[in-house]
Amino acid sequence: MSSSENTTATTDASAPETHAFQAEVARLLHLMVHSVYSNKDIFLRELVSNAADACERLRHEAVTRPELTRDDPDFAIRLEADKDKRLLIVADNGSGMSREEMVSNLGTIARSGTRAFIDSLGDNKDGSALIGQFGVGFYSAFMVADEVEVISRAAGEDSAWCWRSDGLGAFSIEPVELNAAPARGTRVVLHLKEDTAEYAEPAKIERIVRAYSAHVPVPIVLLAPKEATEGEDDGAATEGGTEERQLADGTALWTRPKSDISEEEYKEFYGHVSGQFDDPALTLHYRAEGRHEYSVLVFLPSMAPFDLFDPDRKGRVKLYVRRVFIADDIDLLPAWLRFARGVIDSADLPLNLSREMLQTNPVLESIRKGVTNRIVSELQKLAKNDAETFNTIWENFGPVLKEGLYEDAERRDKLLELVRFRSSADNGASWRSLADYVGAMKENQTQIFYATGASQEAIASSPHLEGFRARGVEVLYLADPVDAFWIQMVQGFEGKPFQSVTQGAAALDEIPAESADADKDEADKESDSATDIGLVTAFLKETLGDKVSDVRASARLSESPVCLVAPEHGPDRQLEKLMARQKGAGAGMFAPVLEFNPKHALVTSLSGRLGAEGSKDDLADMAFLLFDQALILDGEAPSDAAAFARRLASVMQRGLA
Repeated sequence: MSSSENTTATTDASAPETHAFQAEVARLLHLMVHSVYSNKDIFLRELVSNAADACERLRHEAVTRPELTRDDPDFAIRLEADKDKRLLIVADNGSGMSREEMVSNLGTIARSGTRAFIDSLGDNKDGSALIGQFGVGFYSAFMVADEVEVISRAAGEDSAWCWRSDGLGAFSIEPVELNAAPARGTRVVLHLKEDTAEYAEPAKIERIVRAYSAHVPVPIVLLAPKEATEGEDDGAATEGGTEERQLADGTALWTRPKSDISEEEYKEFYGHVSGQFDDPALTLHYRAEGRHEYSVLVFLPSMAPFDLFDPDRKGRVKLYVRRVFIADDIDLLPAWLRFARGVIDSADLPLNLSREMLQTNPVLESIRKGVTNRIVSELQKLAKNDAETFNTIWENFGPVLKEGLYEDAERRDKLLELVRFRSSADNGASWRSLADYVGAMKENQTQIFYATGASQEAIASSPHLEGFRARGVEVLYLADPVDAFWIQMVQGFEGKPFQSVTQGAAALDEIPAESADADKDEADKESDSATDIGLVTAFLKETLGDKVSDVRASARLSESPVCLVAPEHGPDRQLEKLMARQKGAGAGMFAPVLEFNPKHALVTSLSGRLGAEGSKDDLADMAFLLFDQALILDGEAPSDAAAFARRLASVMQRGLA
């Protein structure tokens, strides 16, 4: 049935006219109210958005027709609440609606006056401040109300009308006296359901408005019964036991020029959007223009938020569309920037009907890419110009940023410039960049050496670093769990490949020792001749069997007798341990390589005993003890604790005999 056809005949022009909704509205309203919106609070956001749109429409029209706003130039949205009567009123002094507009806009689902207005603007005017483009937000009121009245008077018109419906399939329109209608604009009266009377509570209204609509371009005030309090009330008292409170001042911080905003204002807003009490370490505020327009006000904290390592890895940057809050759990930034807090406000981002979820579209990806690149660029500038502040950010969020090395191949090279490490150069006292490392590489050194481990202290005490330390070769300490993964994805830095000190053969032979150790090296070469490397290698291989994949003399040991390393083409030892734990295995998937130090007195003595005539059976315990010692030095427990204890007791007993 057409919206202009009356279902009740009448000859009285002032009597209500009853109309059927178009598009089988009874069923459609039911589906929309119960399916489109998952959160009932959204209805107030929608009504406030509609009111803001009406004010913006009139603001545009008044440019060419200033008489429309001459008597009342200040726009505002006024909320009134009465819990006893279960009433909530949303009023504005915007463009208002004529009878025909009421029938057209409120009588047809998915027809939007705002959409029509934007279409009428053409290419020469700006409609970017308008929000409602789908025409269904108004009907969300029926989630909380069993009857809705809309009293409206179009700007410049001499008549006012009342639209009324219970949302069950029909609506009525009747004229109202001008003294019972606003001077211009619209008043939406919600008769709340019994189980939704809480939406007439001032505290509830204030919370919703501050969460969703605090930055619409029109001031919002709340008129509610005055609460009995002692002393002076902060609100402006009015007659009749009510008070008026301003909930929003019609401005948004991110829309103002940076030069007009003080550090204190930025800090206050940061606290509002982040819920933290620290000062932001980095503030990024700009407006992107061009193919897509959006405003960005993003902060990087100086203190890690409590949910930094939440398994969901959700971001907390709030999305606004034309200053109306949409969501705070959309992936506007990659997961490795989830510690960022702030606001992104888009002028042209497509939304679905409820605005609760974004459509998959290139606009969102463009915003995501643009803001991510800008944050990385700002971090690069900060690292160069303010190392102290950058190091604060890195100390809190370095492990998270390193997730980007694993996940974000597009920005991997830029992130490698940002990554900071503790290293053996100064016993882990300061942060080192890869550029610092490459600039300090030794003669004939062609690789960037690193060591992974459970902690910086465990890495520093590892026997694998002994040969590197003796030659003054810097080793990077990679102590975060993510390090074992991203390092496998990165080819190198400035043409220098990464090499684990626990993997493959140590490329140290071509690197000269520090001058102070030259004499010691000569002495060590003499002691090498006392060890039969081939005999020791064969004995350990035969005795240990499949516990090891290989046995060889070590160039990386200078103090310890033995250590375990990963095979040349296997995973790093730390990654191997992580993989084994994930699979619930007691040991890794690849047997390690046992390296022994031919200069160590214990190995030299073993070589001497092996070369002597007689049984070698009593030396088998020595082979297993050396392997268990290597496990312990690698941060693991012996695979057979009882056998380890028995062998150790036996060797001690023979030593005391």
